[in-house]
Amino acid sequence: MQHLANKTYLSGDFWGGLAAMLVALPASIAFGVSIYAAIAPGYAAVGALAGIIGATVIGLVAALLGGTERLISAPCAPAAAVLSAFAIGLVEEGVPADNIVLLLLMLGLLAGLFQILFGVIGIGRLIRYIPYPVVSGYLTGVGLILVGSQLDKLLGTPPGTRWHEALISPWLWNGQAVAVGAATIGTMLLAPRLTRRVPGTILGIVAGTVVYFLLATQDPALLSNTGNPLLVGPPGTSGDGYFTTITARWRDIGDLRLIQIAALLGSALTLAVLLSIDTLKTCVVLDQMTRTQHNSNRELLAQGVANVTASSVGGIPGAGTMGATLVNLASGGTTRVSSLVEGLSALIFALVLSSFIAWLPVAALAGILVVVGVRMIDREALRFVLSPSTVFDFAVVVVVVVIALNVGLIAASGAGVAMAILLFLREQIGGNVVRHKLYVNQRSSSWHRPEAETRILEEKGDQAVIFELQGSLFFGTTRQLFGELDPELKARRFVILDFRRVQSVDVTAAHMLCQVRDALIEHGAMLLLSNIRKNLPNGRNLRELLEQTGLTDDTGAVRLFDELDSAIEWVEEQMLGEAGHVAPVQETPLELMEMELFRQRKDETLADLEACLEKVTYPAGATVYSRGQEDGALYLIRRGTVKIFAPLGGGRLRHVASYGRGDFFGGLAFLDGRPRGNDAVTASEAEFFVLTVEQFNILAEEHKRLAITLLTAIARSLAHRLRHADTEIAMLHEY
Repeated sequence: MQHLANKTYLSGDFWGGLAAMLVALPASIAFGVSIYAAIAPGYAAVGALAGIIGATVIGLVAALLGGTERLISAPCAPAAAVLSAFAIGLVEEGVPADNIVLLLLMLGLLAGLFQILFGVIGIGRLIRYIPYPVVSGYLTGVGLILVGSQLDKLLGTPPGTRWHEALISPWLWNGQAVAVGAATIGTMLLAPRLTRRVPGTILGIVAGTVVYFLLATQDPALLSNTGNPLLVGPPGTSGDGYFTTITARWRDIGDLRLIQIAALLGSALTLAVLLSIDTLKTCVVLDQMTRTQHNSNRELLAQGVANVTASSVGGIPGAGTMGATLVNLASGGTTRVSSLVEGLSALIFALVLSSFIAWLPVAALAGILVVVGVRMIDREALRFVLSPSTVFDFAVVVVVVVIALNVGLIAASGAGVAMAILLFLREQIGGNVVRHKLYVNQRSSSWHRPEAETRILEEKGDQAVIFELQGSLFFGTTRQLFGELDPELKARRFVILDFRRVQSVDVTAAHMLCQVRDALIEHGAMLLLSNIRKNLPNGRNLRELLEQTGLTDDTGAVRLFDELDSAIEWVEEQMLGEAGHVAPVQETPLELMEMELFRQRKDETLADLEACLEKVTYPAGATVYSRGQEDGALYLIRRGTVKIFAPLGGGRLRHVASYGRGDFFGGLAFLDGRPRGNDAVTASEAEFFVLTVEQFNILAEEHKRLAITLLTAIARSLAHRLRHADTEIAMLHEY
């Protein structure tokens, strides 16, 4: 069975790779022709060979070194757009044709080295986070450049005719080229409706070639491929052979001056970024369709090495291509073997059909690239105009496209980065950095206090305001935050800022906090900061930053807390202390009659109850009961503190309540008889009165009134806690 499965996989990889080659190879030849024909019509054959070499070398090397299954790598539209524009620019500057060929190869090599650098320093993950409007502008710009660069070849106008001149000058058109190009484009557009077994690219080339030879029956001059501007022509190597030609080019590259190579860095960086985006975009789509996960940095390394290798032997650079990859997937490709098959079959077909390649009409290849370029134009971005909230995103797309067309892709890449920063700033500034604004009488600490203390805090709680912050606190949001804080600075004695959901803080925001502190000092108020972590999500040490900016200087006006609950608890203690409710320094165990639960009860009644109770002592950090335990006992705290922890899942716990001297806990399980829903742990050495369900049942048989009184007191206290919790929940939902 395993043998059959392996055989099935290999069969799928073979047919998938073969089908992908039928898409990738013609496109690669077309890309090569478009690049080198920009130098001079006679260099079209050199470009065809460069496209074949690129398809073969990139397909093999990227498949061997990359880790993404089914990914097909080959020369692509971004490479054609950048290199064509680069070649046209050099021609306009008067650079000799042979030098342009050398610079094209060097440009591809440098772009590959940049990709290797991206992979080594781990920038692969960052490229995936370029905003969609910027990527949309890139792709649309590349598509338009690609279309513009092919119009003169599609219409057969004289070399050097600009695209807009070609469009408005029908008298310059070559009717034979127009007929071939129209047949190619029409067939490619209709192909998906006719059949999906044969790629539209192949059908388009066949249709264009057939039309060309039909025209040749009327014009014998078309039957010669030597010096014929309508055909690719014989392979572009010197009479000494391919390897001699490549060796000679490397000798010439060695003669290039360092300043010439340095001048290529900007274009190489642009090309590297575009190729990387194209590859990673394809990988992301492939992951979604196959439920896999690619390694971005490894893939960039592989693509970089492939482009360096291809450029070194005379090929054009490329990337992981969407069309060929999807064809590979749909045709049964399952592993990287399919990618290797694509590279090998491209070489075999090119060798077998080398004589046929010389007869390929240039207009047919131009028609293919026009269709590819039009399909790259992102029409989905037009929807951004329909909503005011996305108009700026559409403006980003337009700016990137306009700069790409009028200045160049290098400038467009810089504008894209700048726009990405603006998009980020807009989102950060547009969001509210204050998540909740509450007062201490609306959100108390987890400490469950007696009713008398609770009433005091309800009266005085509006003296302390709590701001739960979120997002990034930086120069763009500082004014907004200060505007939120300012109305409270003179009206409150305590201002609590919680940083739990804050992602980053810069020096400007820290300086603003110093201003807040100084404003509070003027009228004797205090600033309390909670969740001050050493490592924010952006890696910055928040505590250290606040120290460096002088916020935490020993003024007594600023206090730092690890948790918001601790800050609220501290404020509550200050308020209760001012009201005369001060906890004793040395706690003594309470008797029943001293507990608020049993005040105004008769001594003889309490004596009967006390006889049913067990006195126990726990050290600090001891577990009184655990989640799932079925003891159902009620614990009355004589001295000490107990903290309650609720499960969050994944083995995590959250502190949800604290109980102190004179209070009780464990009441829910005591009343409903169900297992414990949380953990109770002593925060300090503690003594309890423990009333088990069994002892209570015995007490209820003999003292029904006492049992009812006890249950009433417990229910009343639980109802008070629940009412307070409901109020806090309602306030949180309101915000």
